[in-house]
Amino acid sequence: MKKSIKRIFGKRFRIFQQTVTVLLCISAVIYFMPRDRVFNYQFSLNTPWTYSQLMAGFDFPIYKSQQQMSAEQDSVRTNFAPYFVKDTTVFDIALRELRDRYYGKFNDIIPRETYLTYKNRLQKIYERGVVSSGDLDLPYTQNAVNVKLISNNVSTTESKSRFLKIPEAYRILTEGDTLPQEIVNSLRLDEFIMPNVRYDSLHSAHSLQQELDALSASNGIVQKGQKIIARGDIVDEKVYQILESYSYELDKRHSDDKKTTFMLIGQIIFVIMCFAALLAYIYIYLPEVARSTNMFLLVILSATLFPIIVGIMMQLRVGNVFMLPIVLIPMLLCLFTSKRTAFLTHTISIIMCSIMLTAPYEFVLLQIPAGIVALICMKDFSARSQMLRCALYIFLFYSLFYFAYEIIIENDISKLNLAMYLYFVISAVLLLFAYPLMFIIEKLFGFVSNVTLIEISNINSELLRKLSQDAPGTFQHSMQVGNLAADAARSIGANSLEVRTGALFHDIGKTLNPIYFTENQSGGINPHDNLEPQESARIIIKHVTDGVALADKHHLPRTIKDFITTHHGISKTGYFYITYKNAHPDETIDESLFSYPGPQPSTREQGILMLADCVEAASHSLKEYTAENIDTLVERIVDGKVKDGELRMSPLTFRDIETIKKTFKERLKAIYHTRISYPTEKKK
Repeated sequence: MKKSIKRIFGKRFRIFQQTVTVLLCISAVIYFMPRDRVFNYQFSLNTPWTYSQLMAGFDFPIYKSQQQMSAEQDSVRTNFAPYFVKDTTVFDIALRELRDRYYGKFNDIIPRETYLTYKNRLQKIYERGVVSSGDLDLPYTQNAVNVKLISNNVSTTESKSRFLKIPEAYRILTEGDTLPQEIVNSLRLDEFIMPNVRYDSLHSAHSLQQELDALSASNGIVQKGQKIIARGDIVDEKVYQILESYSYELDKRHSDDKKTTFMLIGQIIFVIMCFAALLAYIYIYLPEVARSTNMFLLVILSATLFPIIVGIMMQLRVGNVFMLPIVLIPMLLCLFTSKRTAFLTHTISIIMCSIMLTAPYEFVLLQIPAGIVALICMKDFSARSQMLRCALYIFLFYSLFYFAYEIIIENDISKLNLAMYLYFVISAVLLLFAYPLMFIIEKLFGFVSNVTLIEISNINSELLRKLSQDAPGTFQHSMQVGNLAADAARSIGANSLEVRTGALFHDIGKTLNPIYFTENQSGGINPHDNLEPQESARIIIKHVTDGVALADKHHLPRTIKDFITTHHGISKTGYFYITYKNAHPDETIDESLFSYPGPQPSTREQGILMLADCVEAASHSLKEYTAENIDTLVERIVDGKVKDGELRMSPLTFRDIETIKKTFKERLKAIYHTRISYPTEKKK
């Protein structure tokens, strides 16, 4: 009852986890999909146009570049004539002051002729204009050549050089003066020189802004239906500006909230349908993925990764999507899941990517068969060099496939887009990161690749070497079980490398007490003869927990530890159980003292190992290795495990079990075949 409740709640929690994961991934893909830009072409200055011929869908102006507009604005500011205002009353005030101070006092202070000279000079000075130094050193007046002078509400263009600063005006006023210097100083003539021209900041700023506003933001127009650029043409500065202008106009036409909302709704529906198709296939045809939280998470995240990356690239308009190692998804997934899971996830991923591209047909047409090539290259992956060959084959496929496509579409070899082949090189190089990513996935999700299985199944490793030294009988038994189980796994299409590696470590716990196991005993000494059956059973059962402890100590993967815990399931130590039962016929027996802790096998590989372990161990009890005896033994052992329900959690079918039986029989007959006796030579 408790196990049923735990199983129900465990299933509900797994479904909850999967639901949250899917919703988060859907939200992430939709969030990063571009909605503010409908011009999804990617182009750079002085590079070939990689798309088909582009025609203008409407009339639009060719906007000047920001640099061009800035240059024109700087030119306006440089050539701008600032406004100055001339105050005619200043001369009148200066002249009145001169007359009041010196007129009629010619004999006492200055001669009359000198007075008239000062008067005439002041008139000429004020006609030219006197300006303060501060007004001439302002940003817009300092470098100006001409100015607009407003006098009596009339504006005229004048040279700025005509204006006099106060020191210059004073020098002109006193130039060629015949009076003694002390008399000139006493006249205080500088008091009659005052600025009569001032900078008009308000009028100047308004006029400058008008001139800036009058600058045209465009430089020509492109009419509807006009060719903008064809495939293979170089994007020069003019074409680049036309493309930028077209992009800007498209954005303006699609920037209203209503159209953005419609686009968002379409994207939501599209992404949900893609994930729904993936989930439906998983739950109907891939139950092993649906039951495994880690495997399900890996598949969903793999389907989400590149749509997010493509969305970011399209929003930022950086790079080219063909340089992305898209086939990285099937390459990695086929190592930890099935080939069809990898291909389905790859297909859904590129469909979601394609909706964000301007040329989705080319993208899908290239990536789907490339995924098939990747799956073929990764068949039975077991060496690092295979990854390098796979990247090379993918590059060759990309190049040949795209070359054929361009010839078909363009019908002109001179228009080949050579830049695409550079993107293919980049993509192939990035594929090499699959190897370090493989180990990252193993650590994050607890999976084991074939490369890792090969590494840890090395019989020269510390743990297996200790097993061969301390428990040689168990080591030989493990080797035989591994060979027997690997043959059975190959016969039904299971992972033979995984089950063989699991077989090497399934009895590793016997290393701690090797003498208590018959395969390691010699000389007729059996320590169980001096022990009670329940104590013997405890020692025998303990090799499972000891094996798990050793596996933890040596950091073996979870997959290998599962073989250790499941190879006996929840069966009993039959010999000691029956011995105790015969000795205590009237006693109620606590069967847990004689039962392994389990759990039962939950994969085909674990089920195969359980059967191979029992069959190989029982085969040593045969007195005569005839074909009939071997067949009977295999049938009895395998049928007994099925009858006891030890394989009920395993996905092994009845057809699989019959195939496994046949393989066991053939293998055992090959091992225990009878050799012919060689005749001895008769001596004369």
